[in-house]
Amino acid sequence: MALKIHRVADELIDSLAGIVKEVQQHDSDLARQLRRAAQSVPLNIAEGEKLGRNGNQRIHFERAAGSLGETRSALRVAASWGYVDRRAVQRSGRGFA
Repeated sequence: MALKIHRVADELIDSLAGIVKEVQQHDSDLARQLRRAAQSVPLNIAEGEKLGRNGNQRIHFERAAGSLGETRSALRVAASWGYVDRRAVQRSGRGFA
């Protein structure tokens, strides 16, 4: 049985696809970093899900949380630089805070 947070993380990826493309047009380095951080969230959740309740599971979930923080920061930077509309970033982030 998949964790609810895994589904939410998948929704994050779906909501960021267009934003990453917009950032790419202005700053390819930031877009790459945003893409890597965002995709790390569901990937680490998936790894943690399969490990059961042992120490390694927690490590993967903590990595996912760290990657989410990095994703949020990259989105704020993109909005501050004017690469994307701040409201679009806020809409994409609903439920991921």
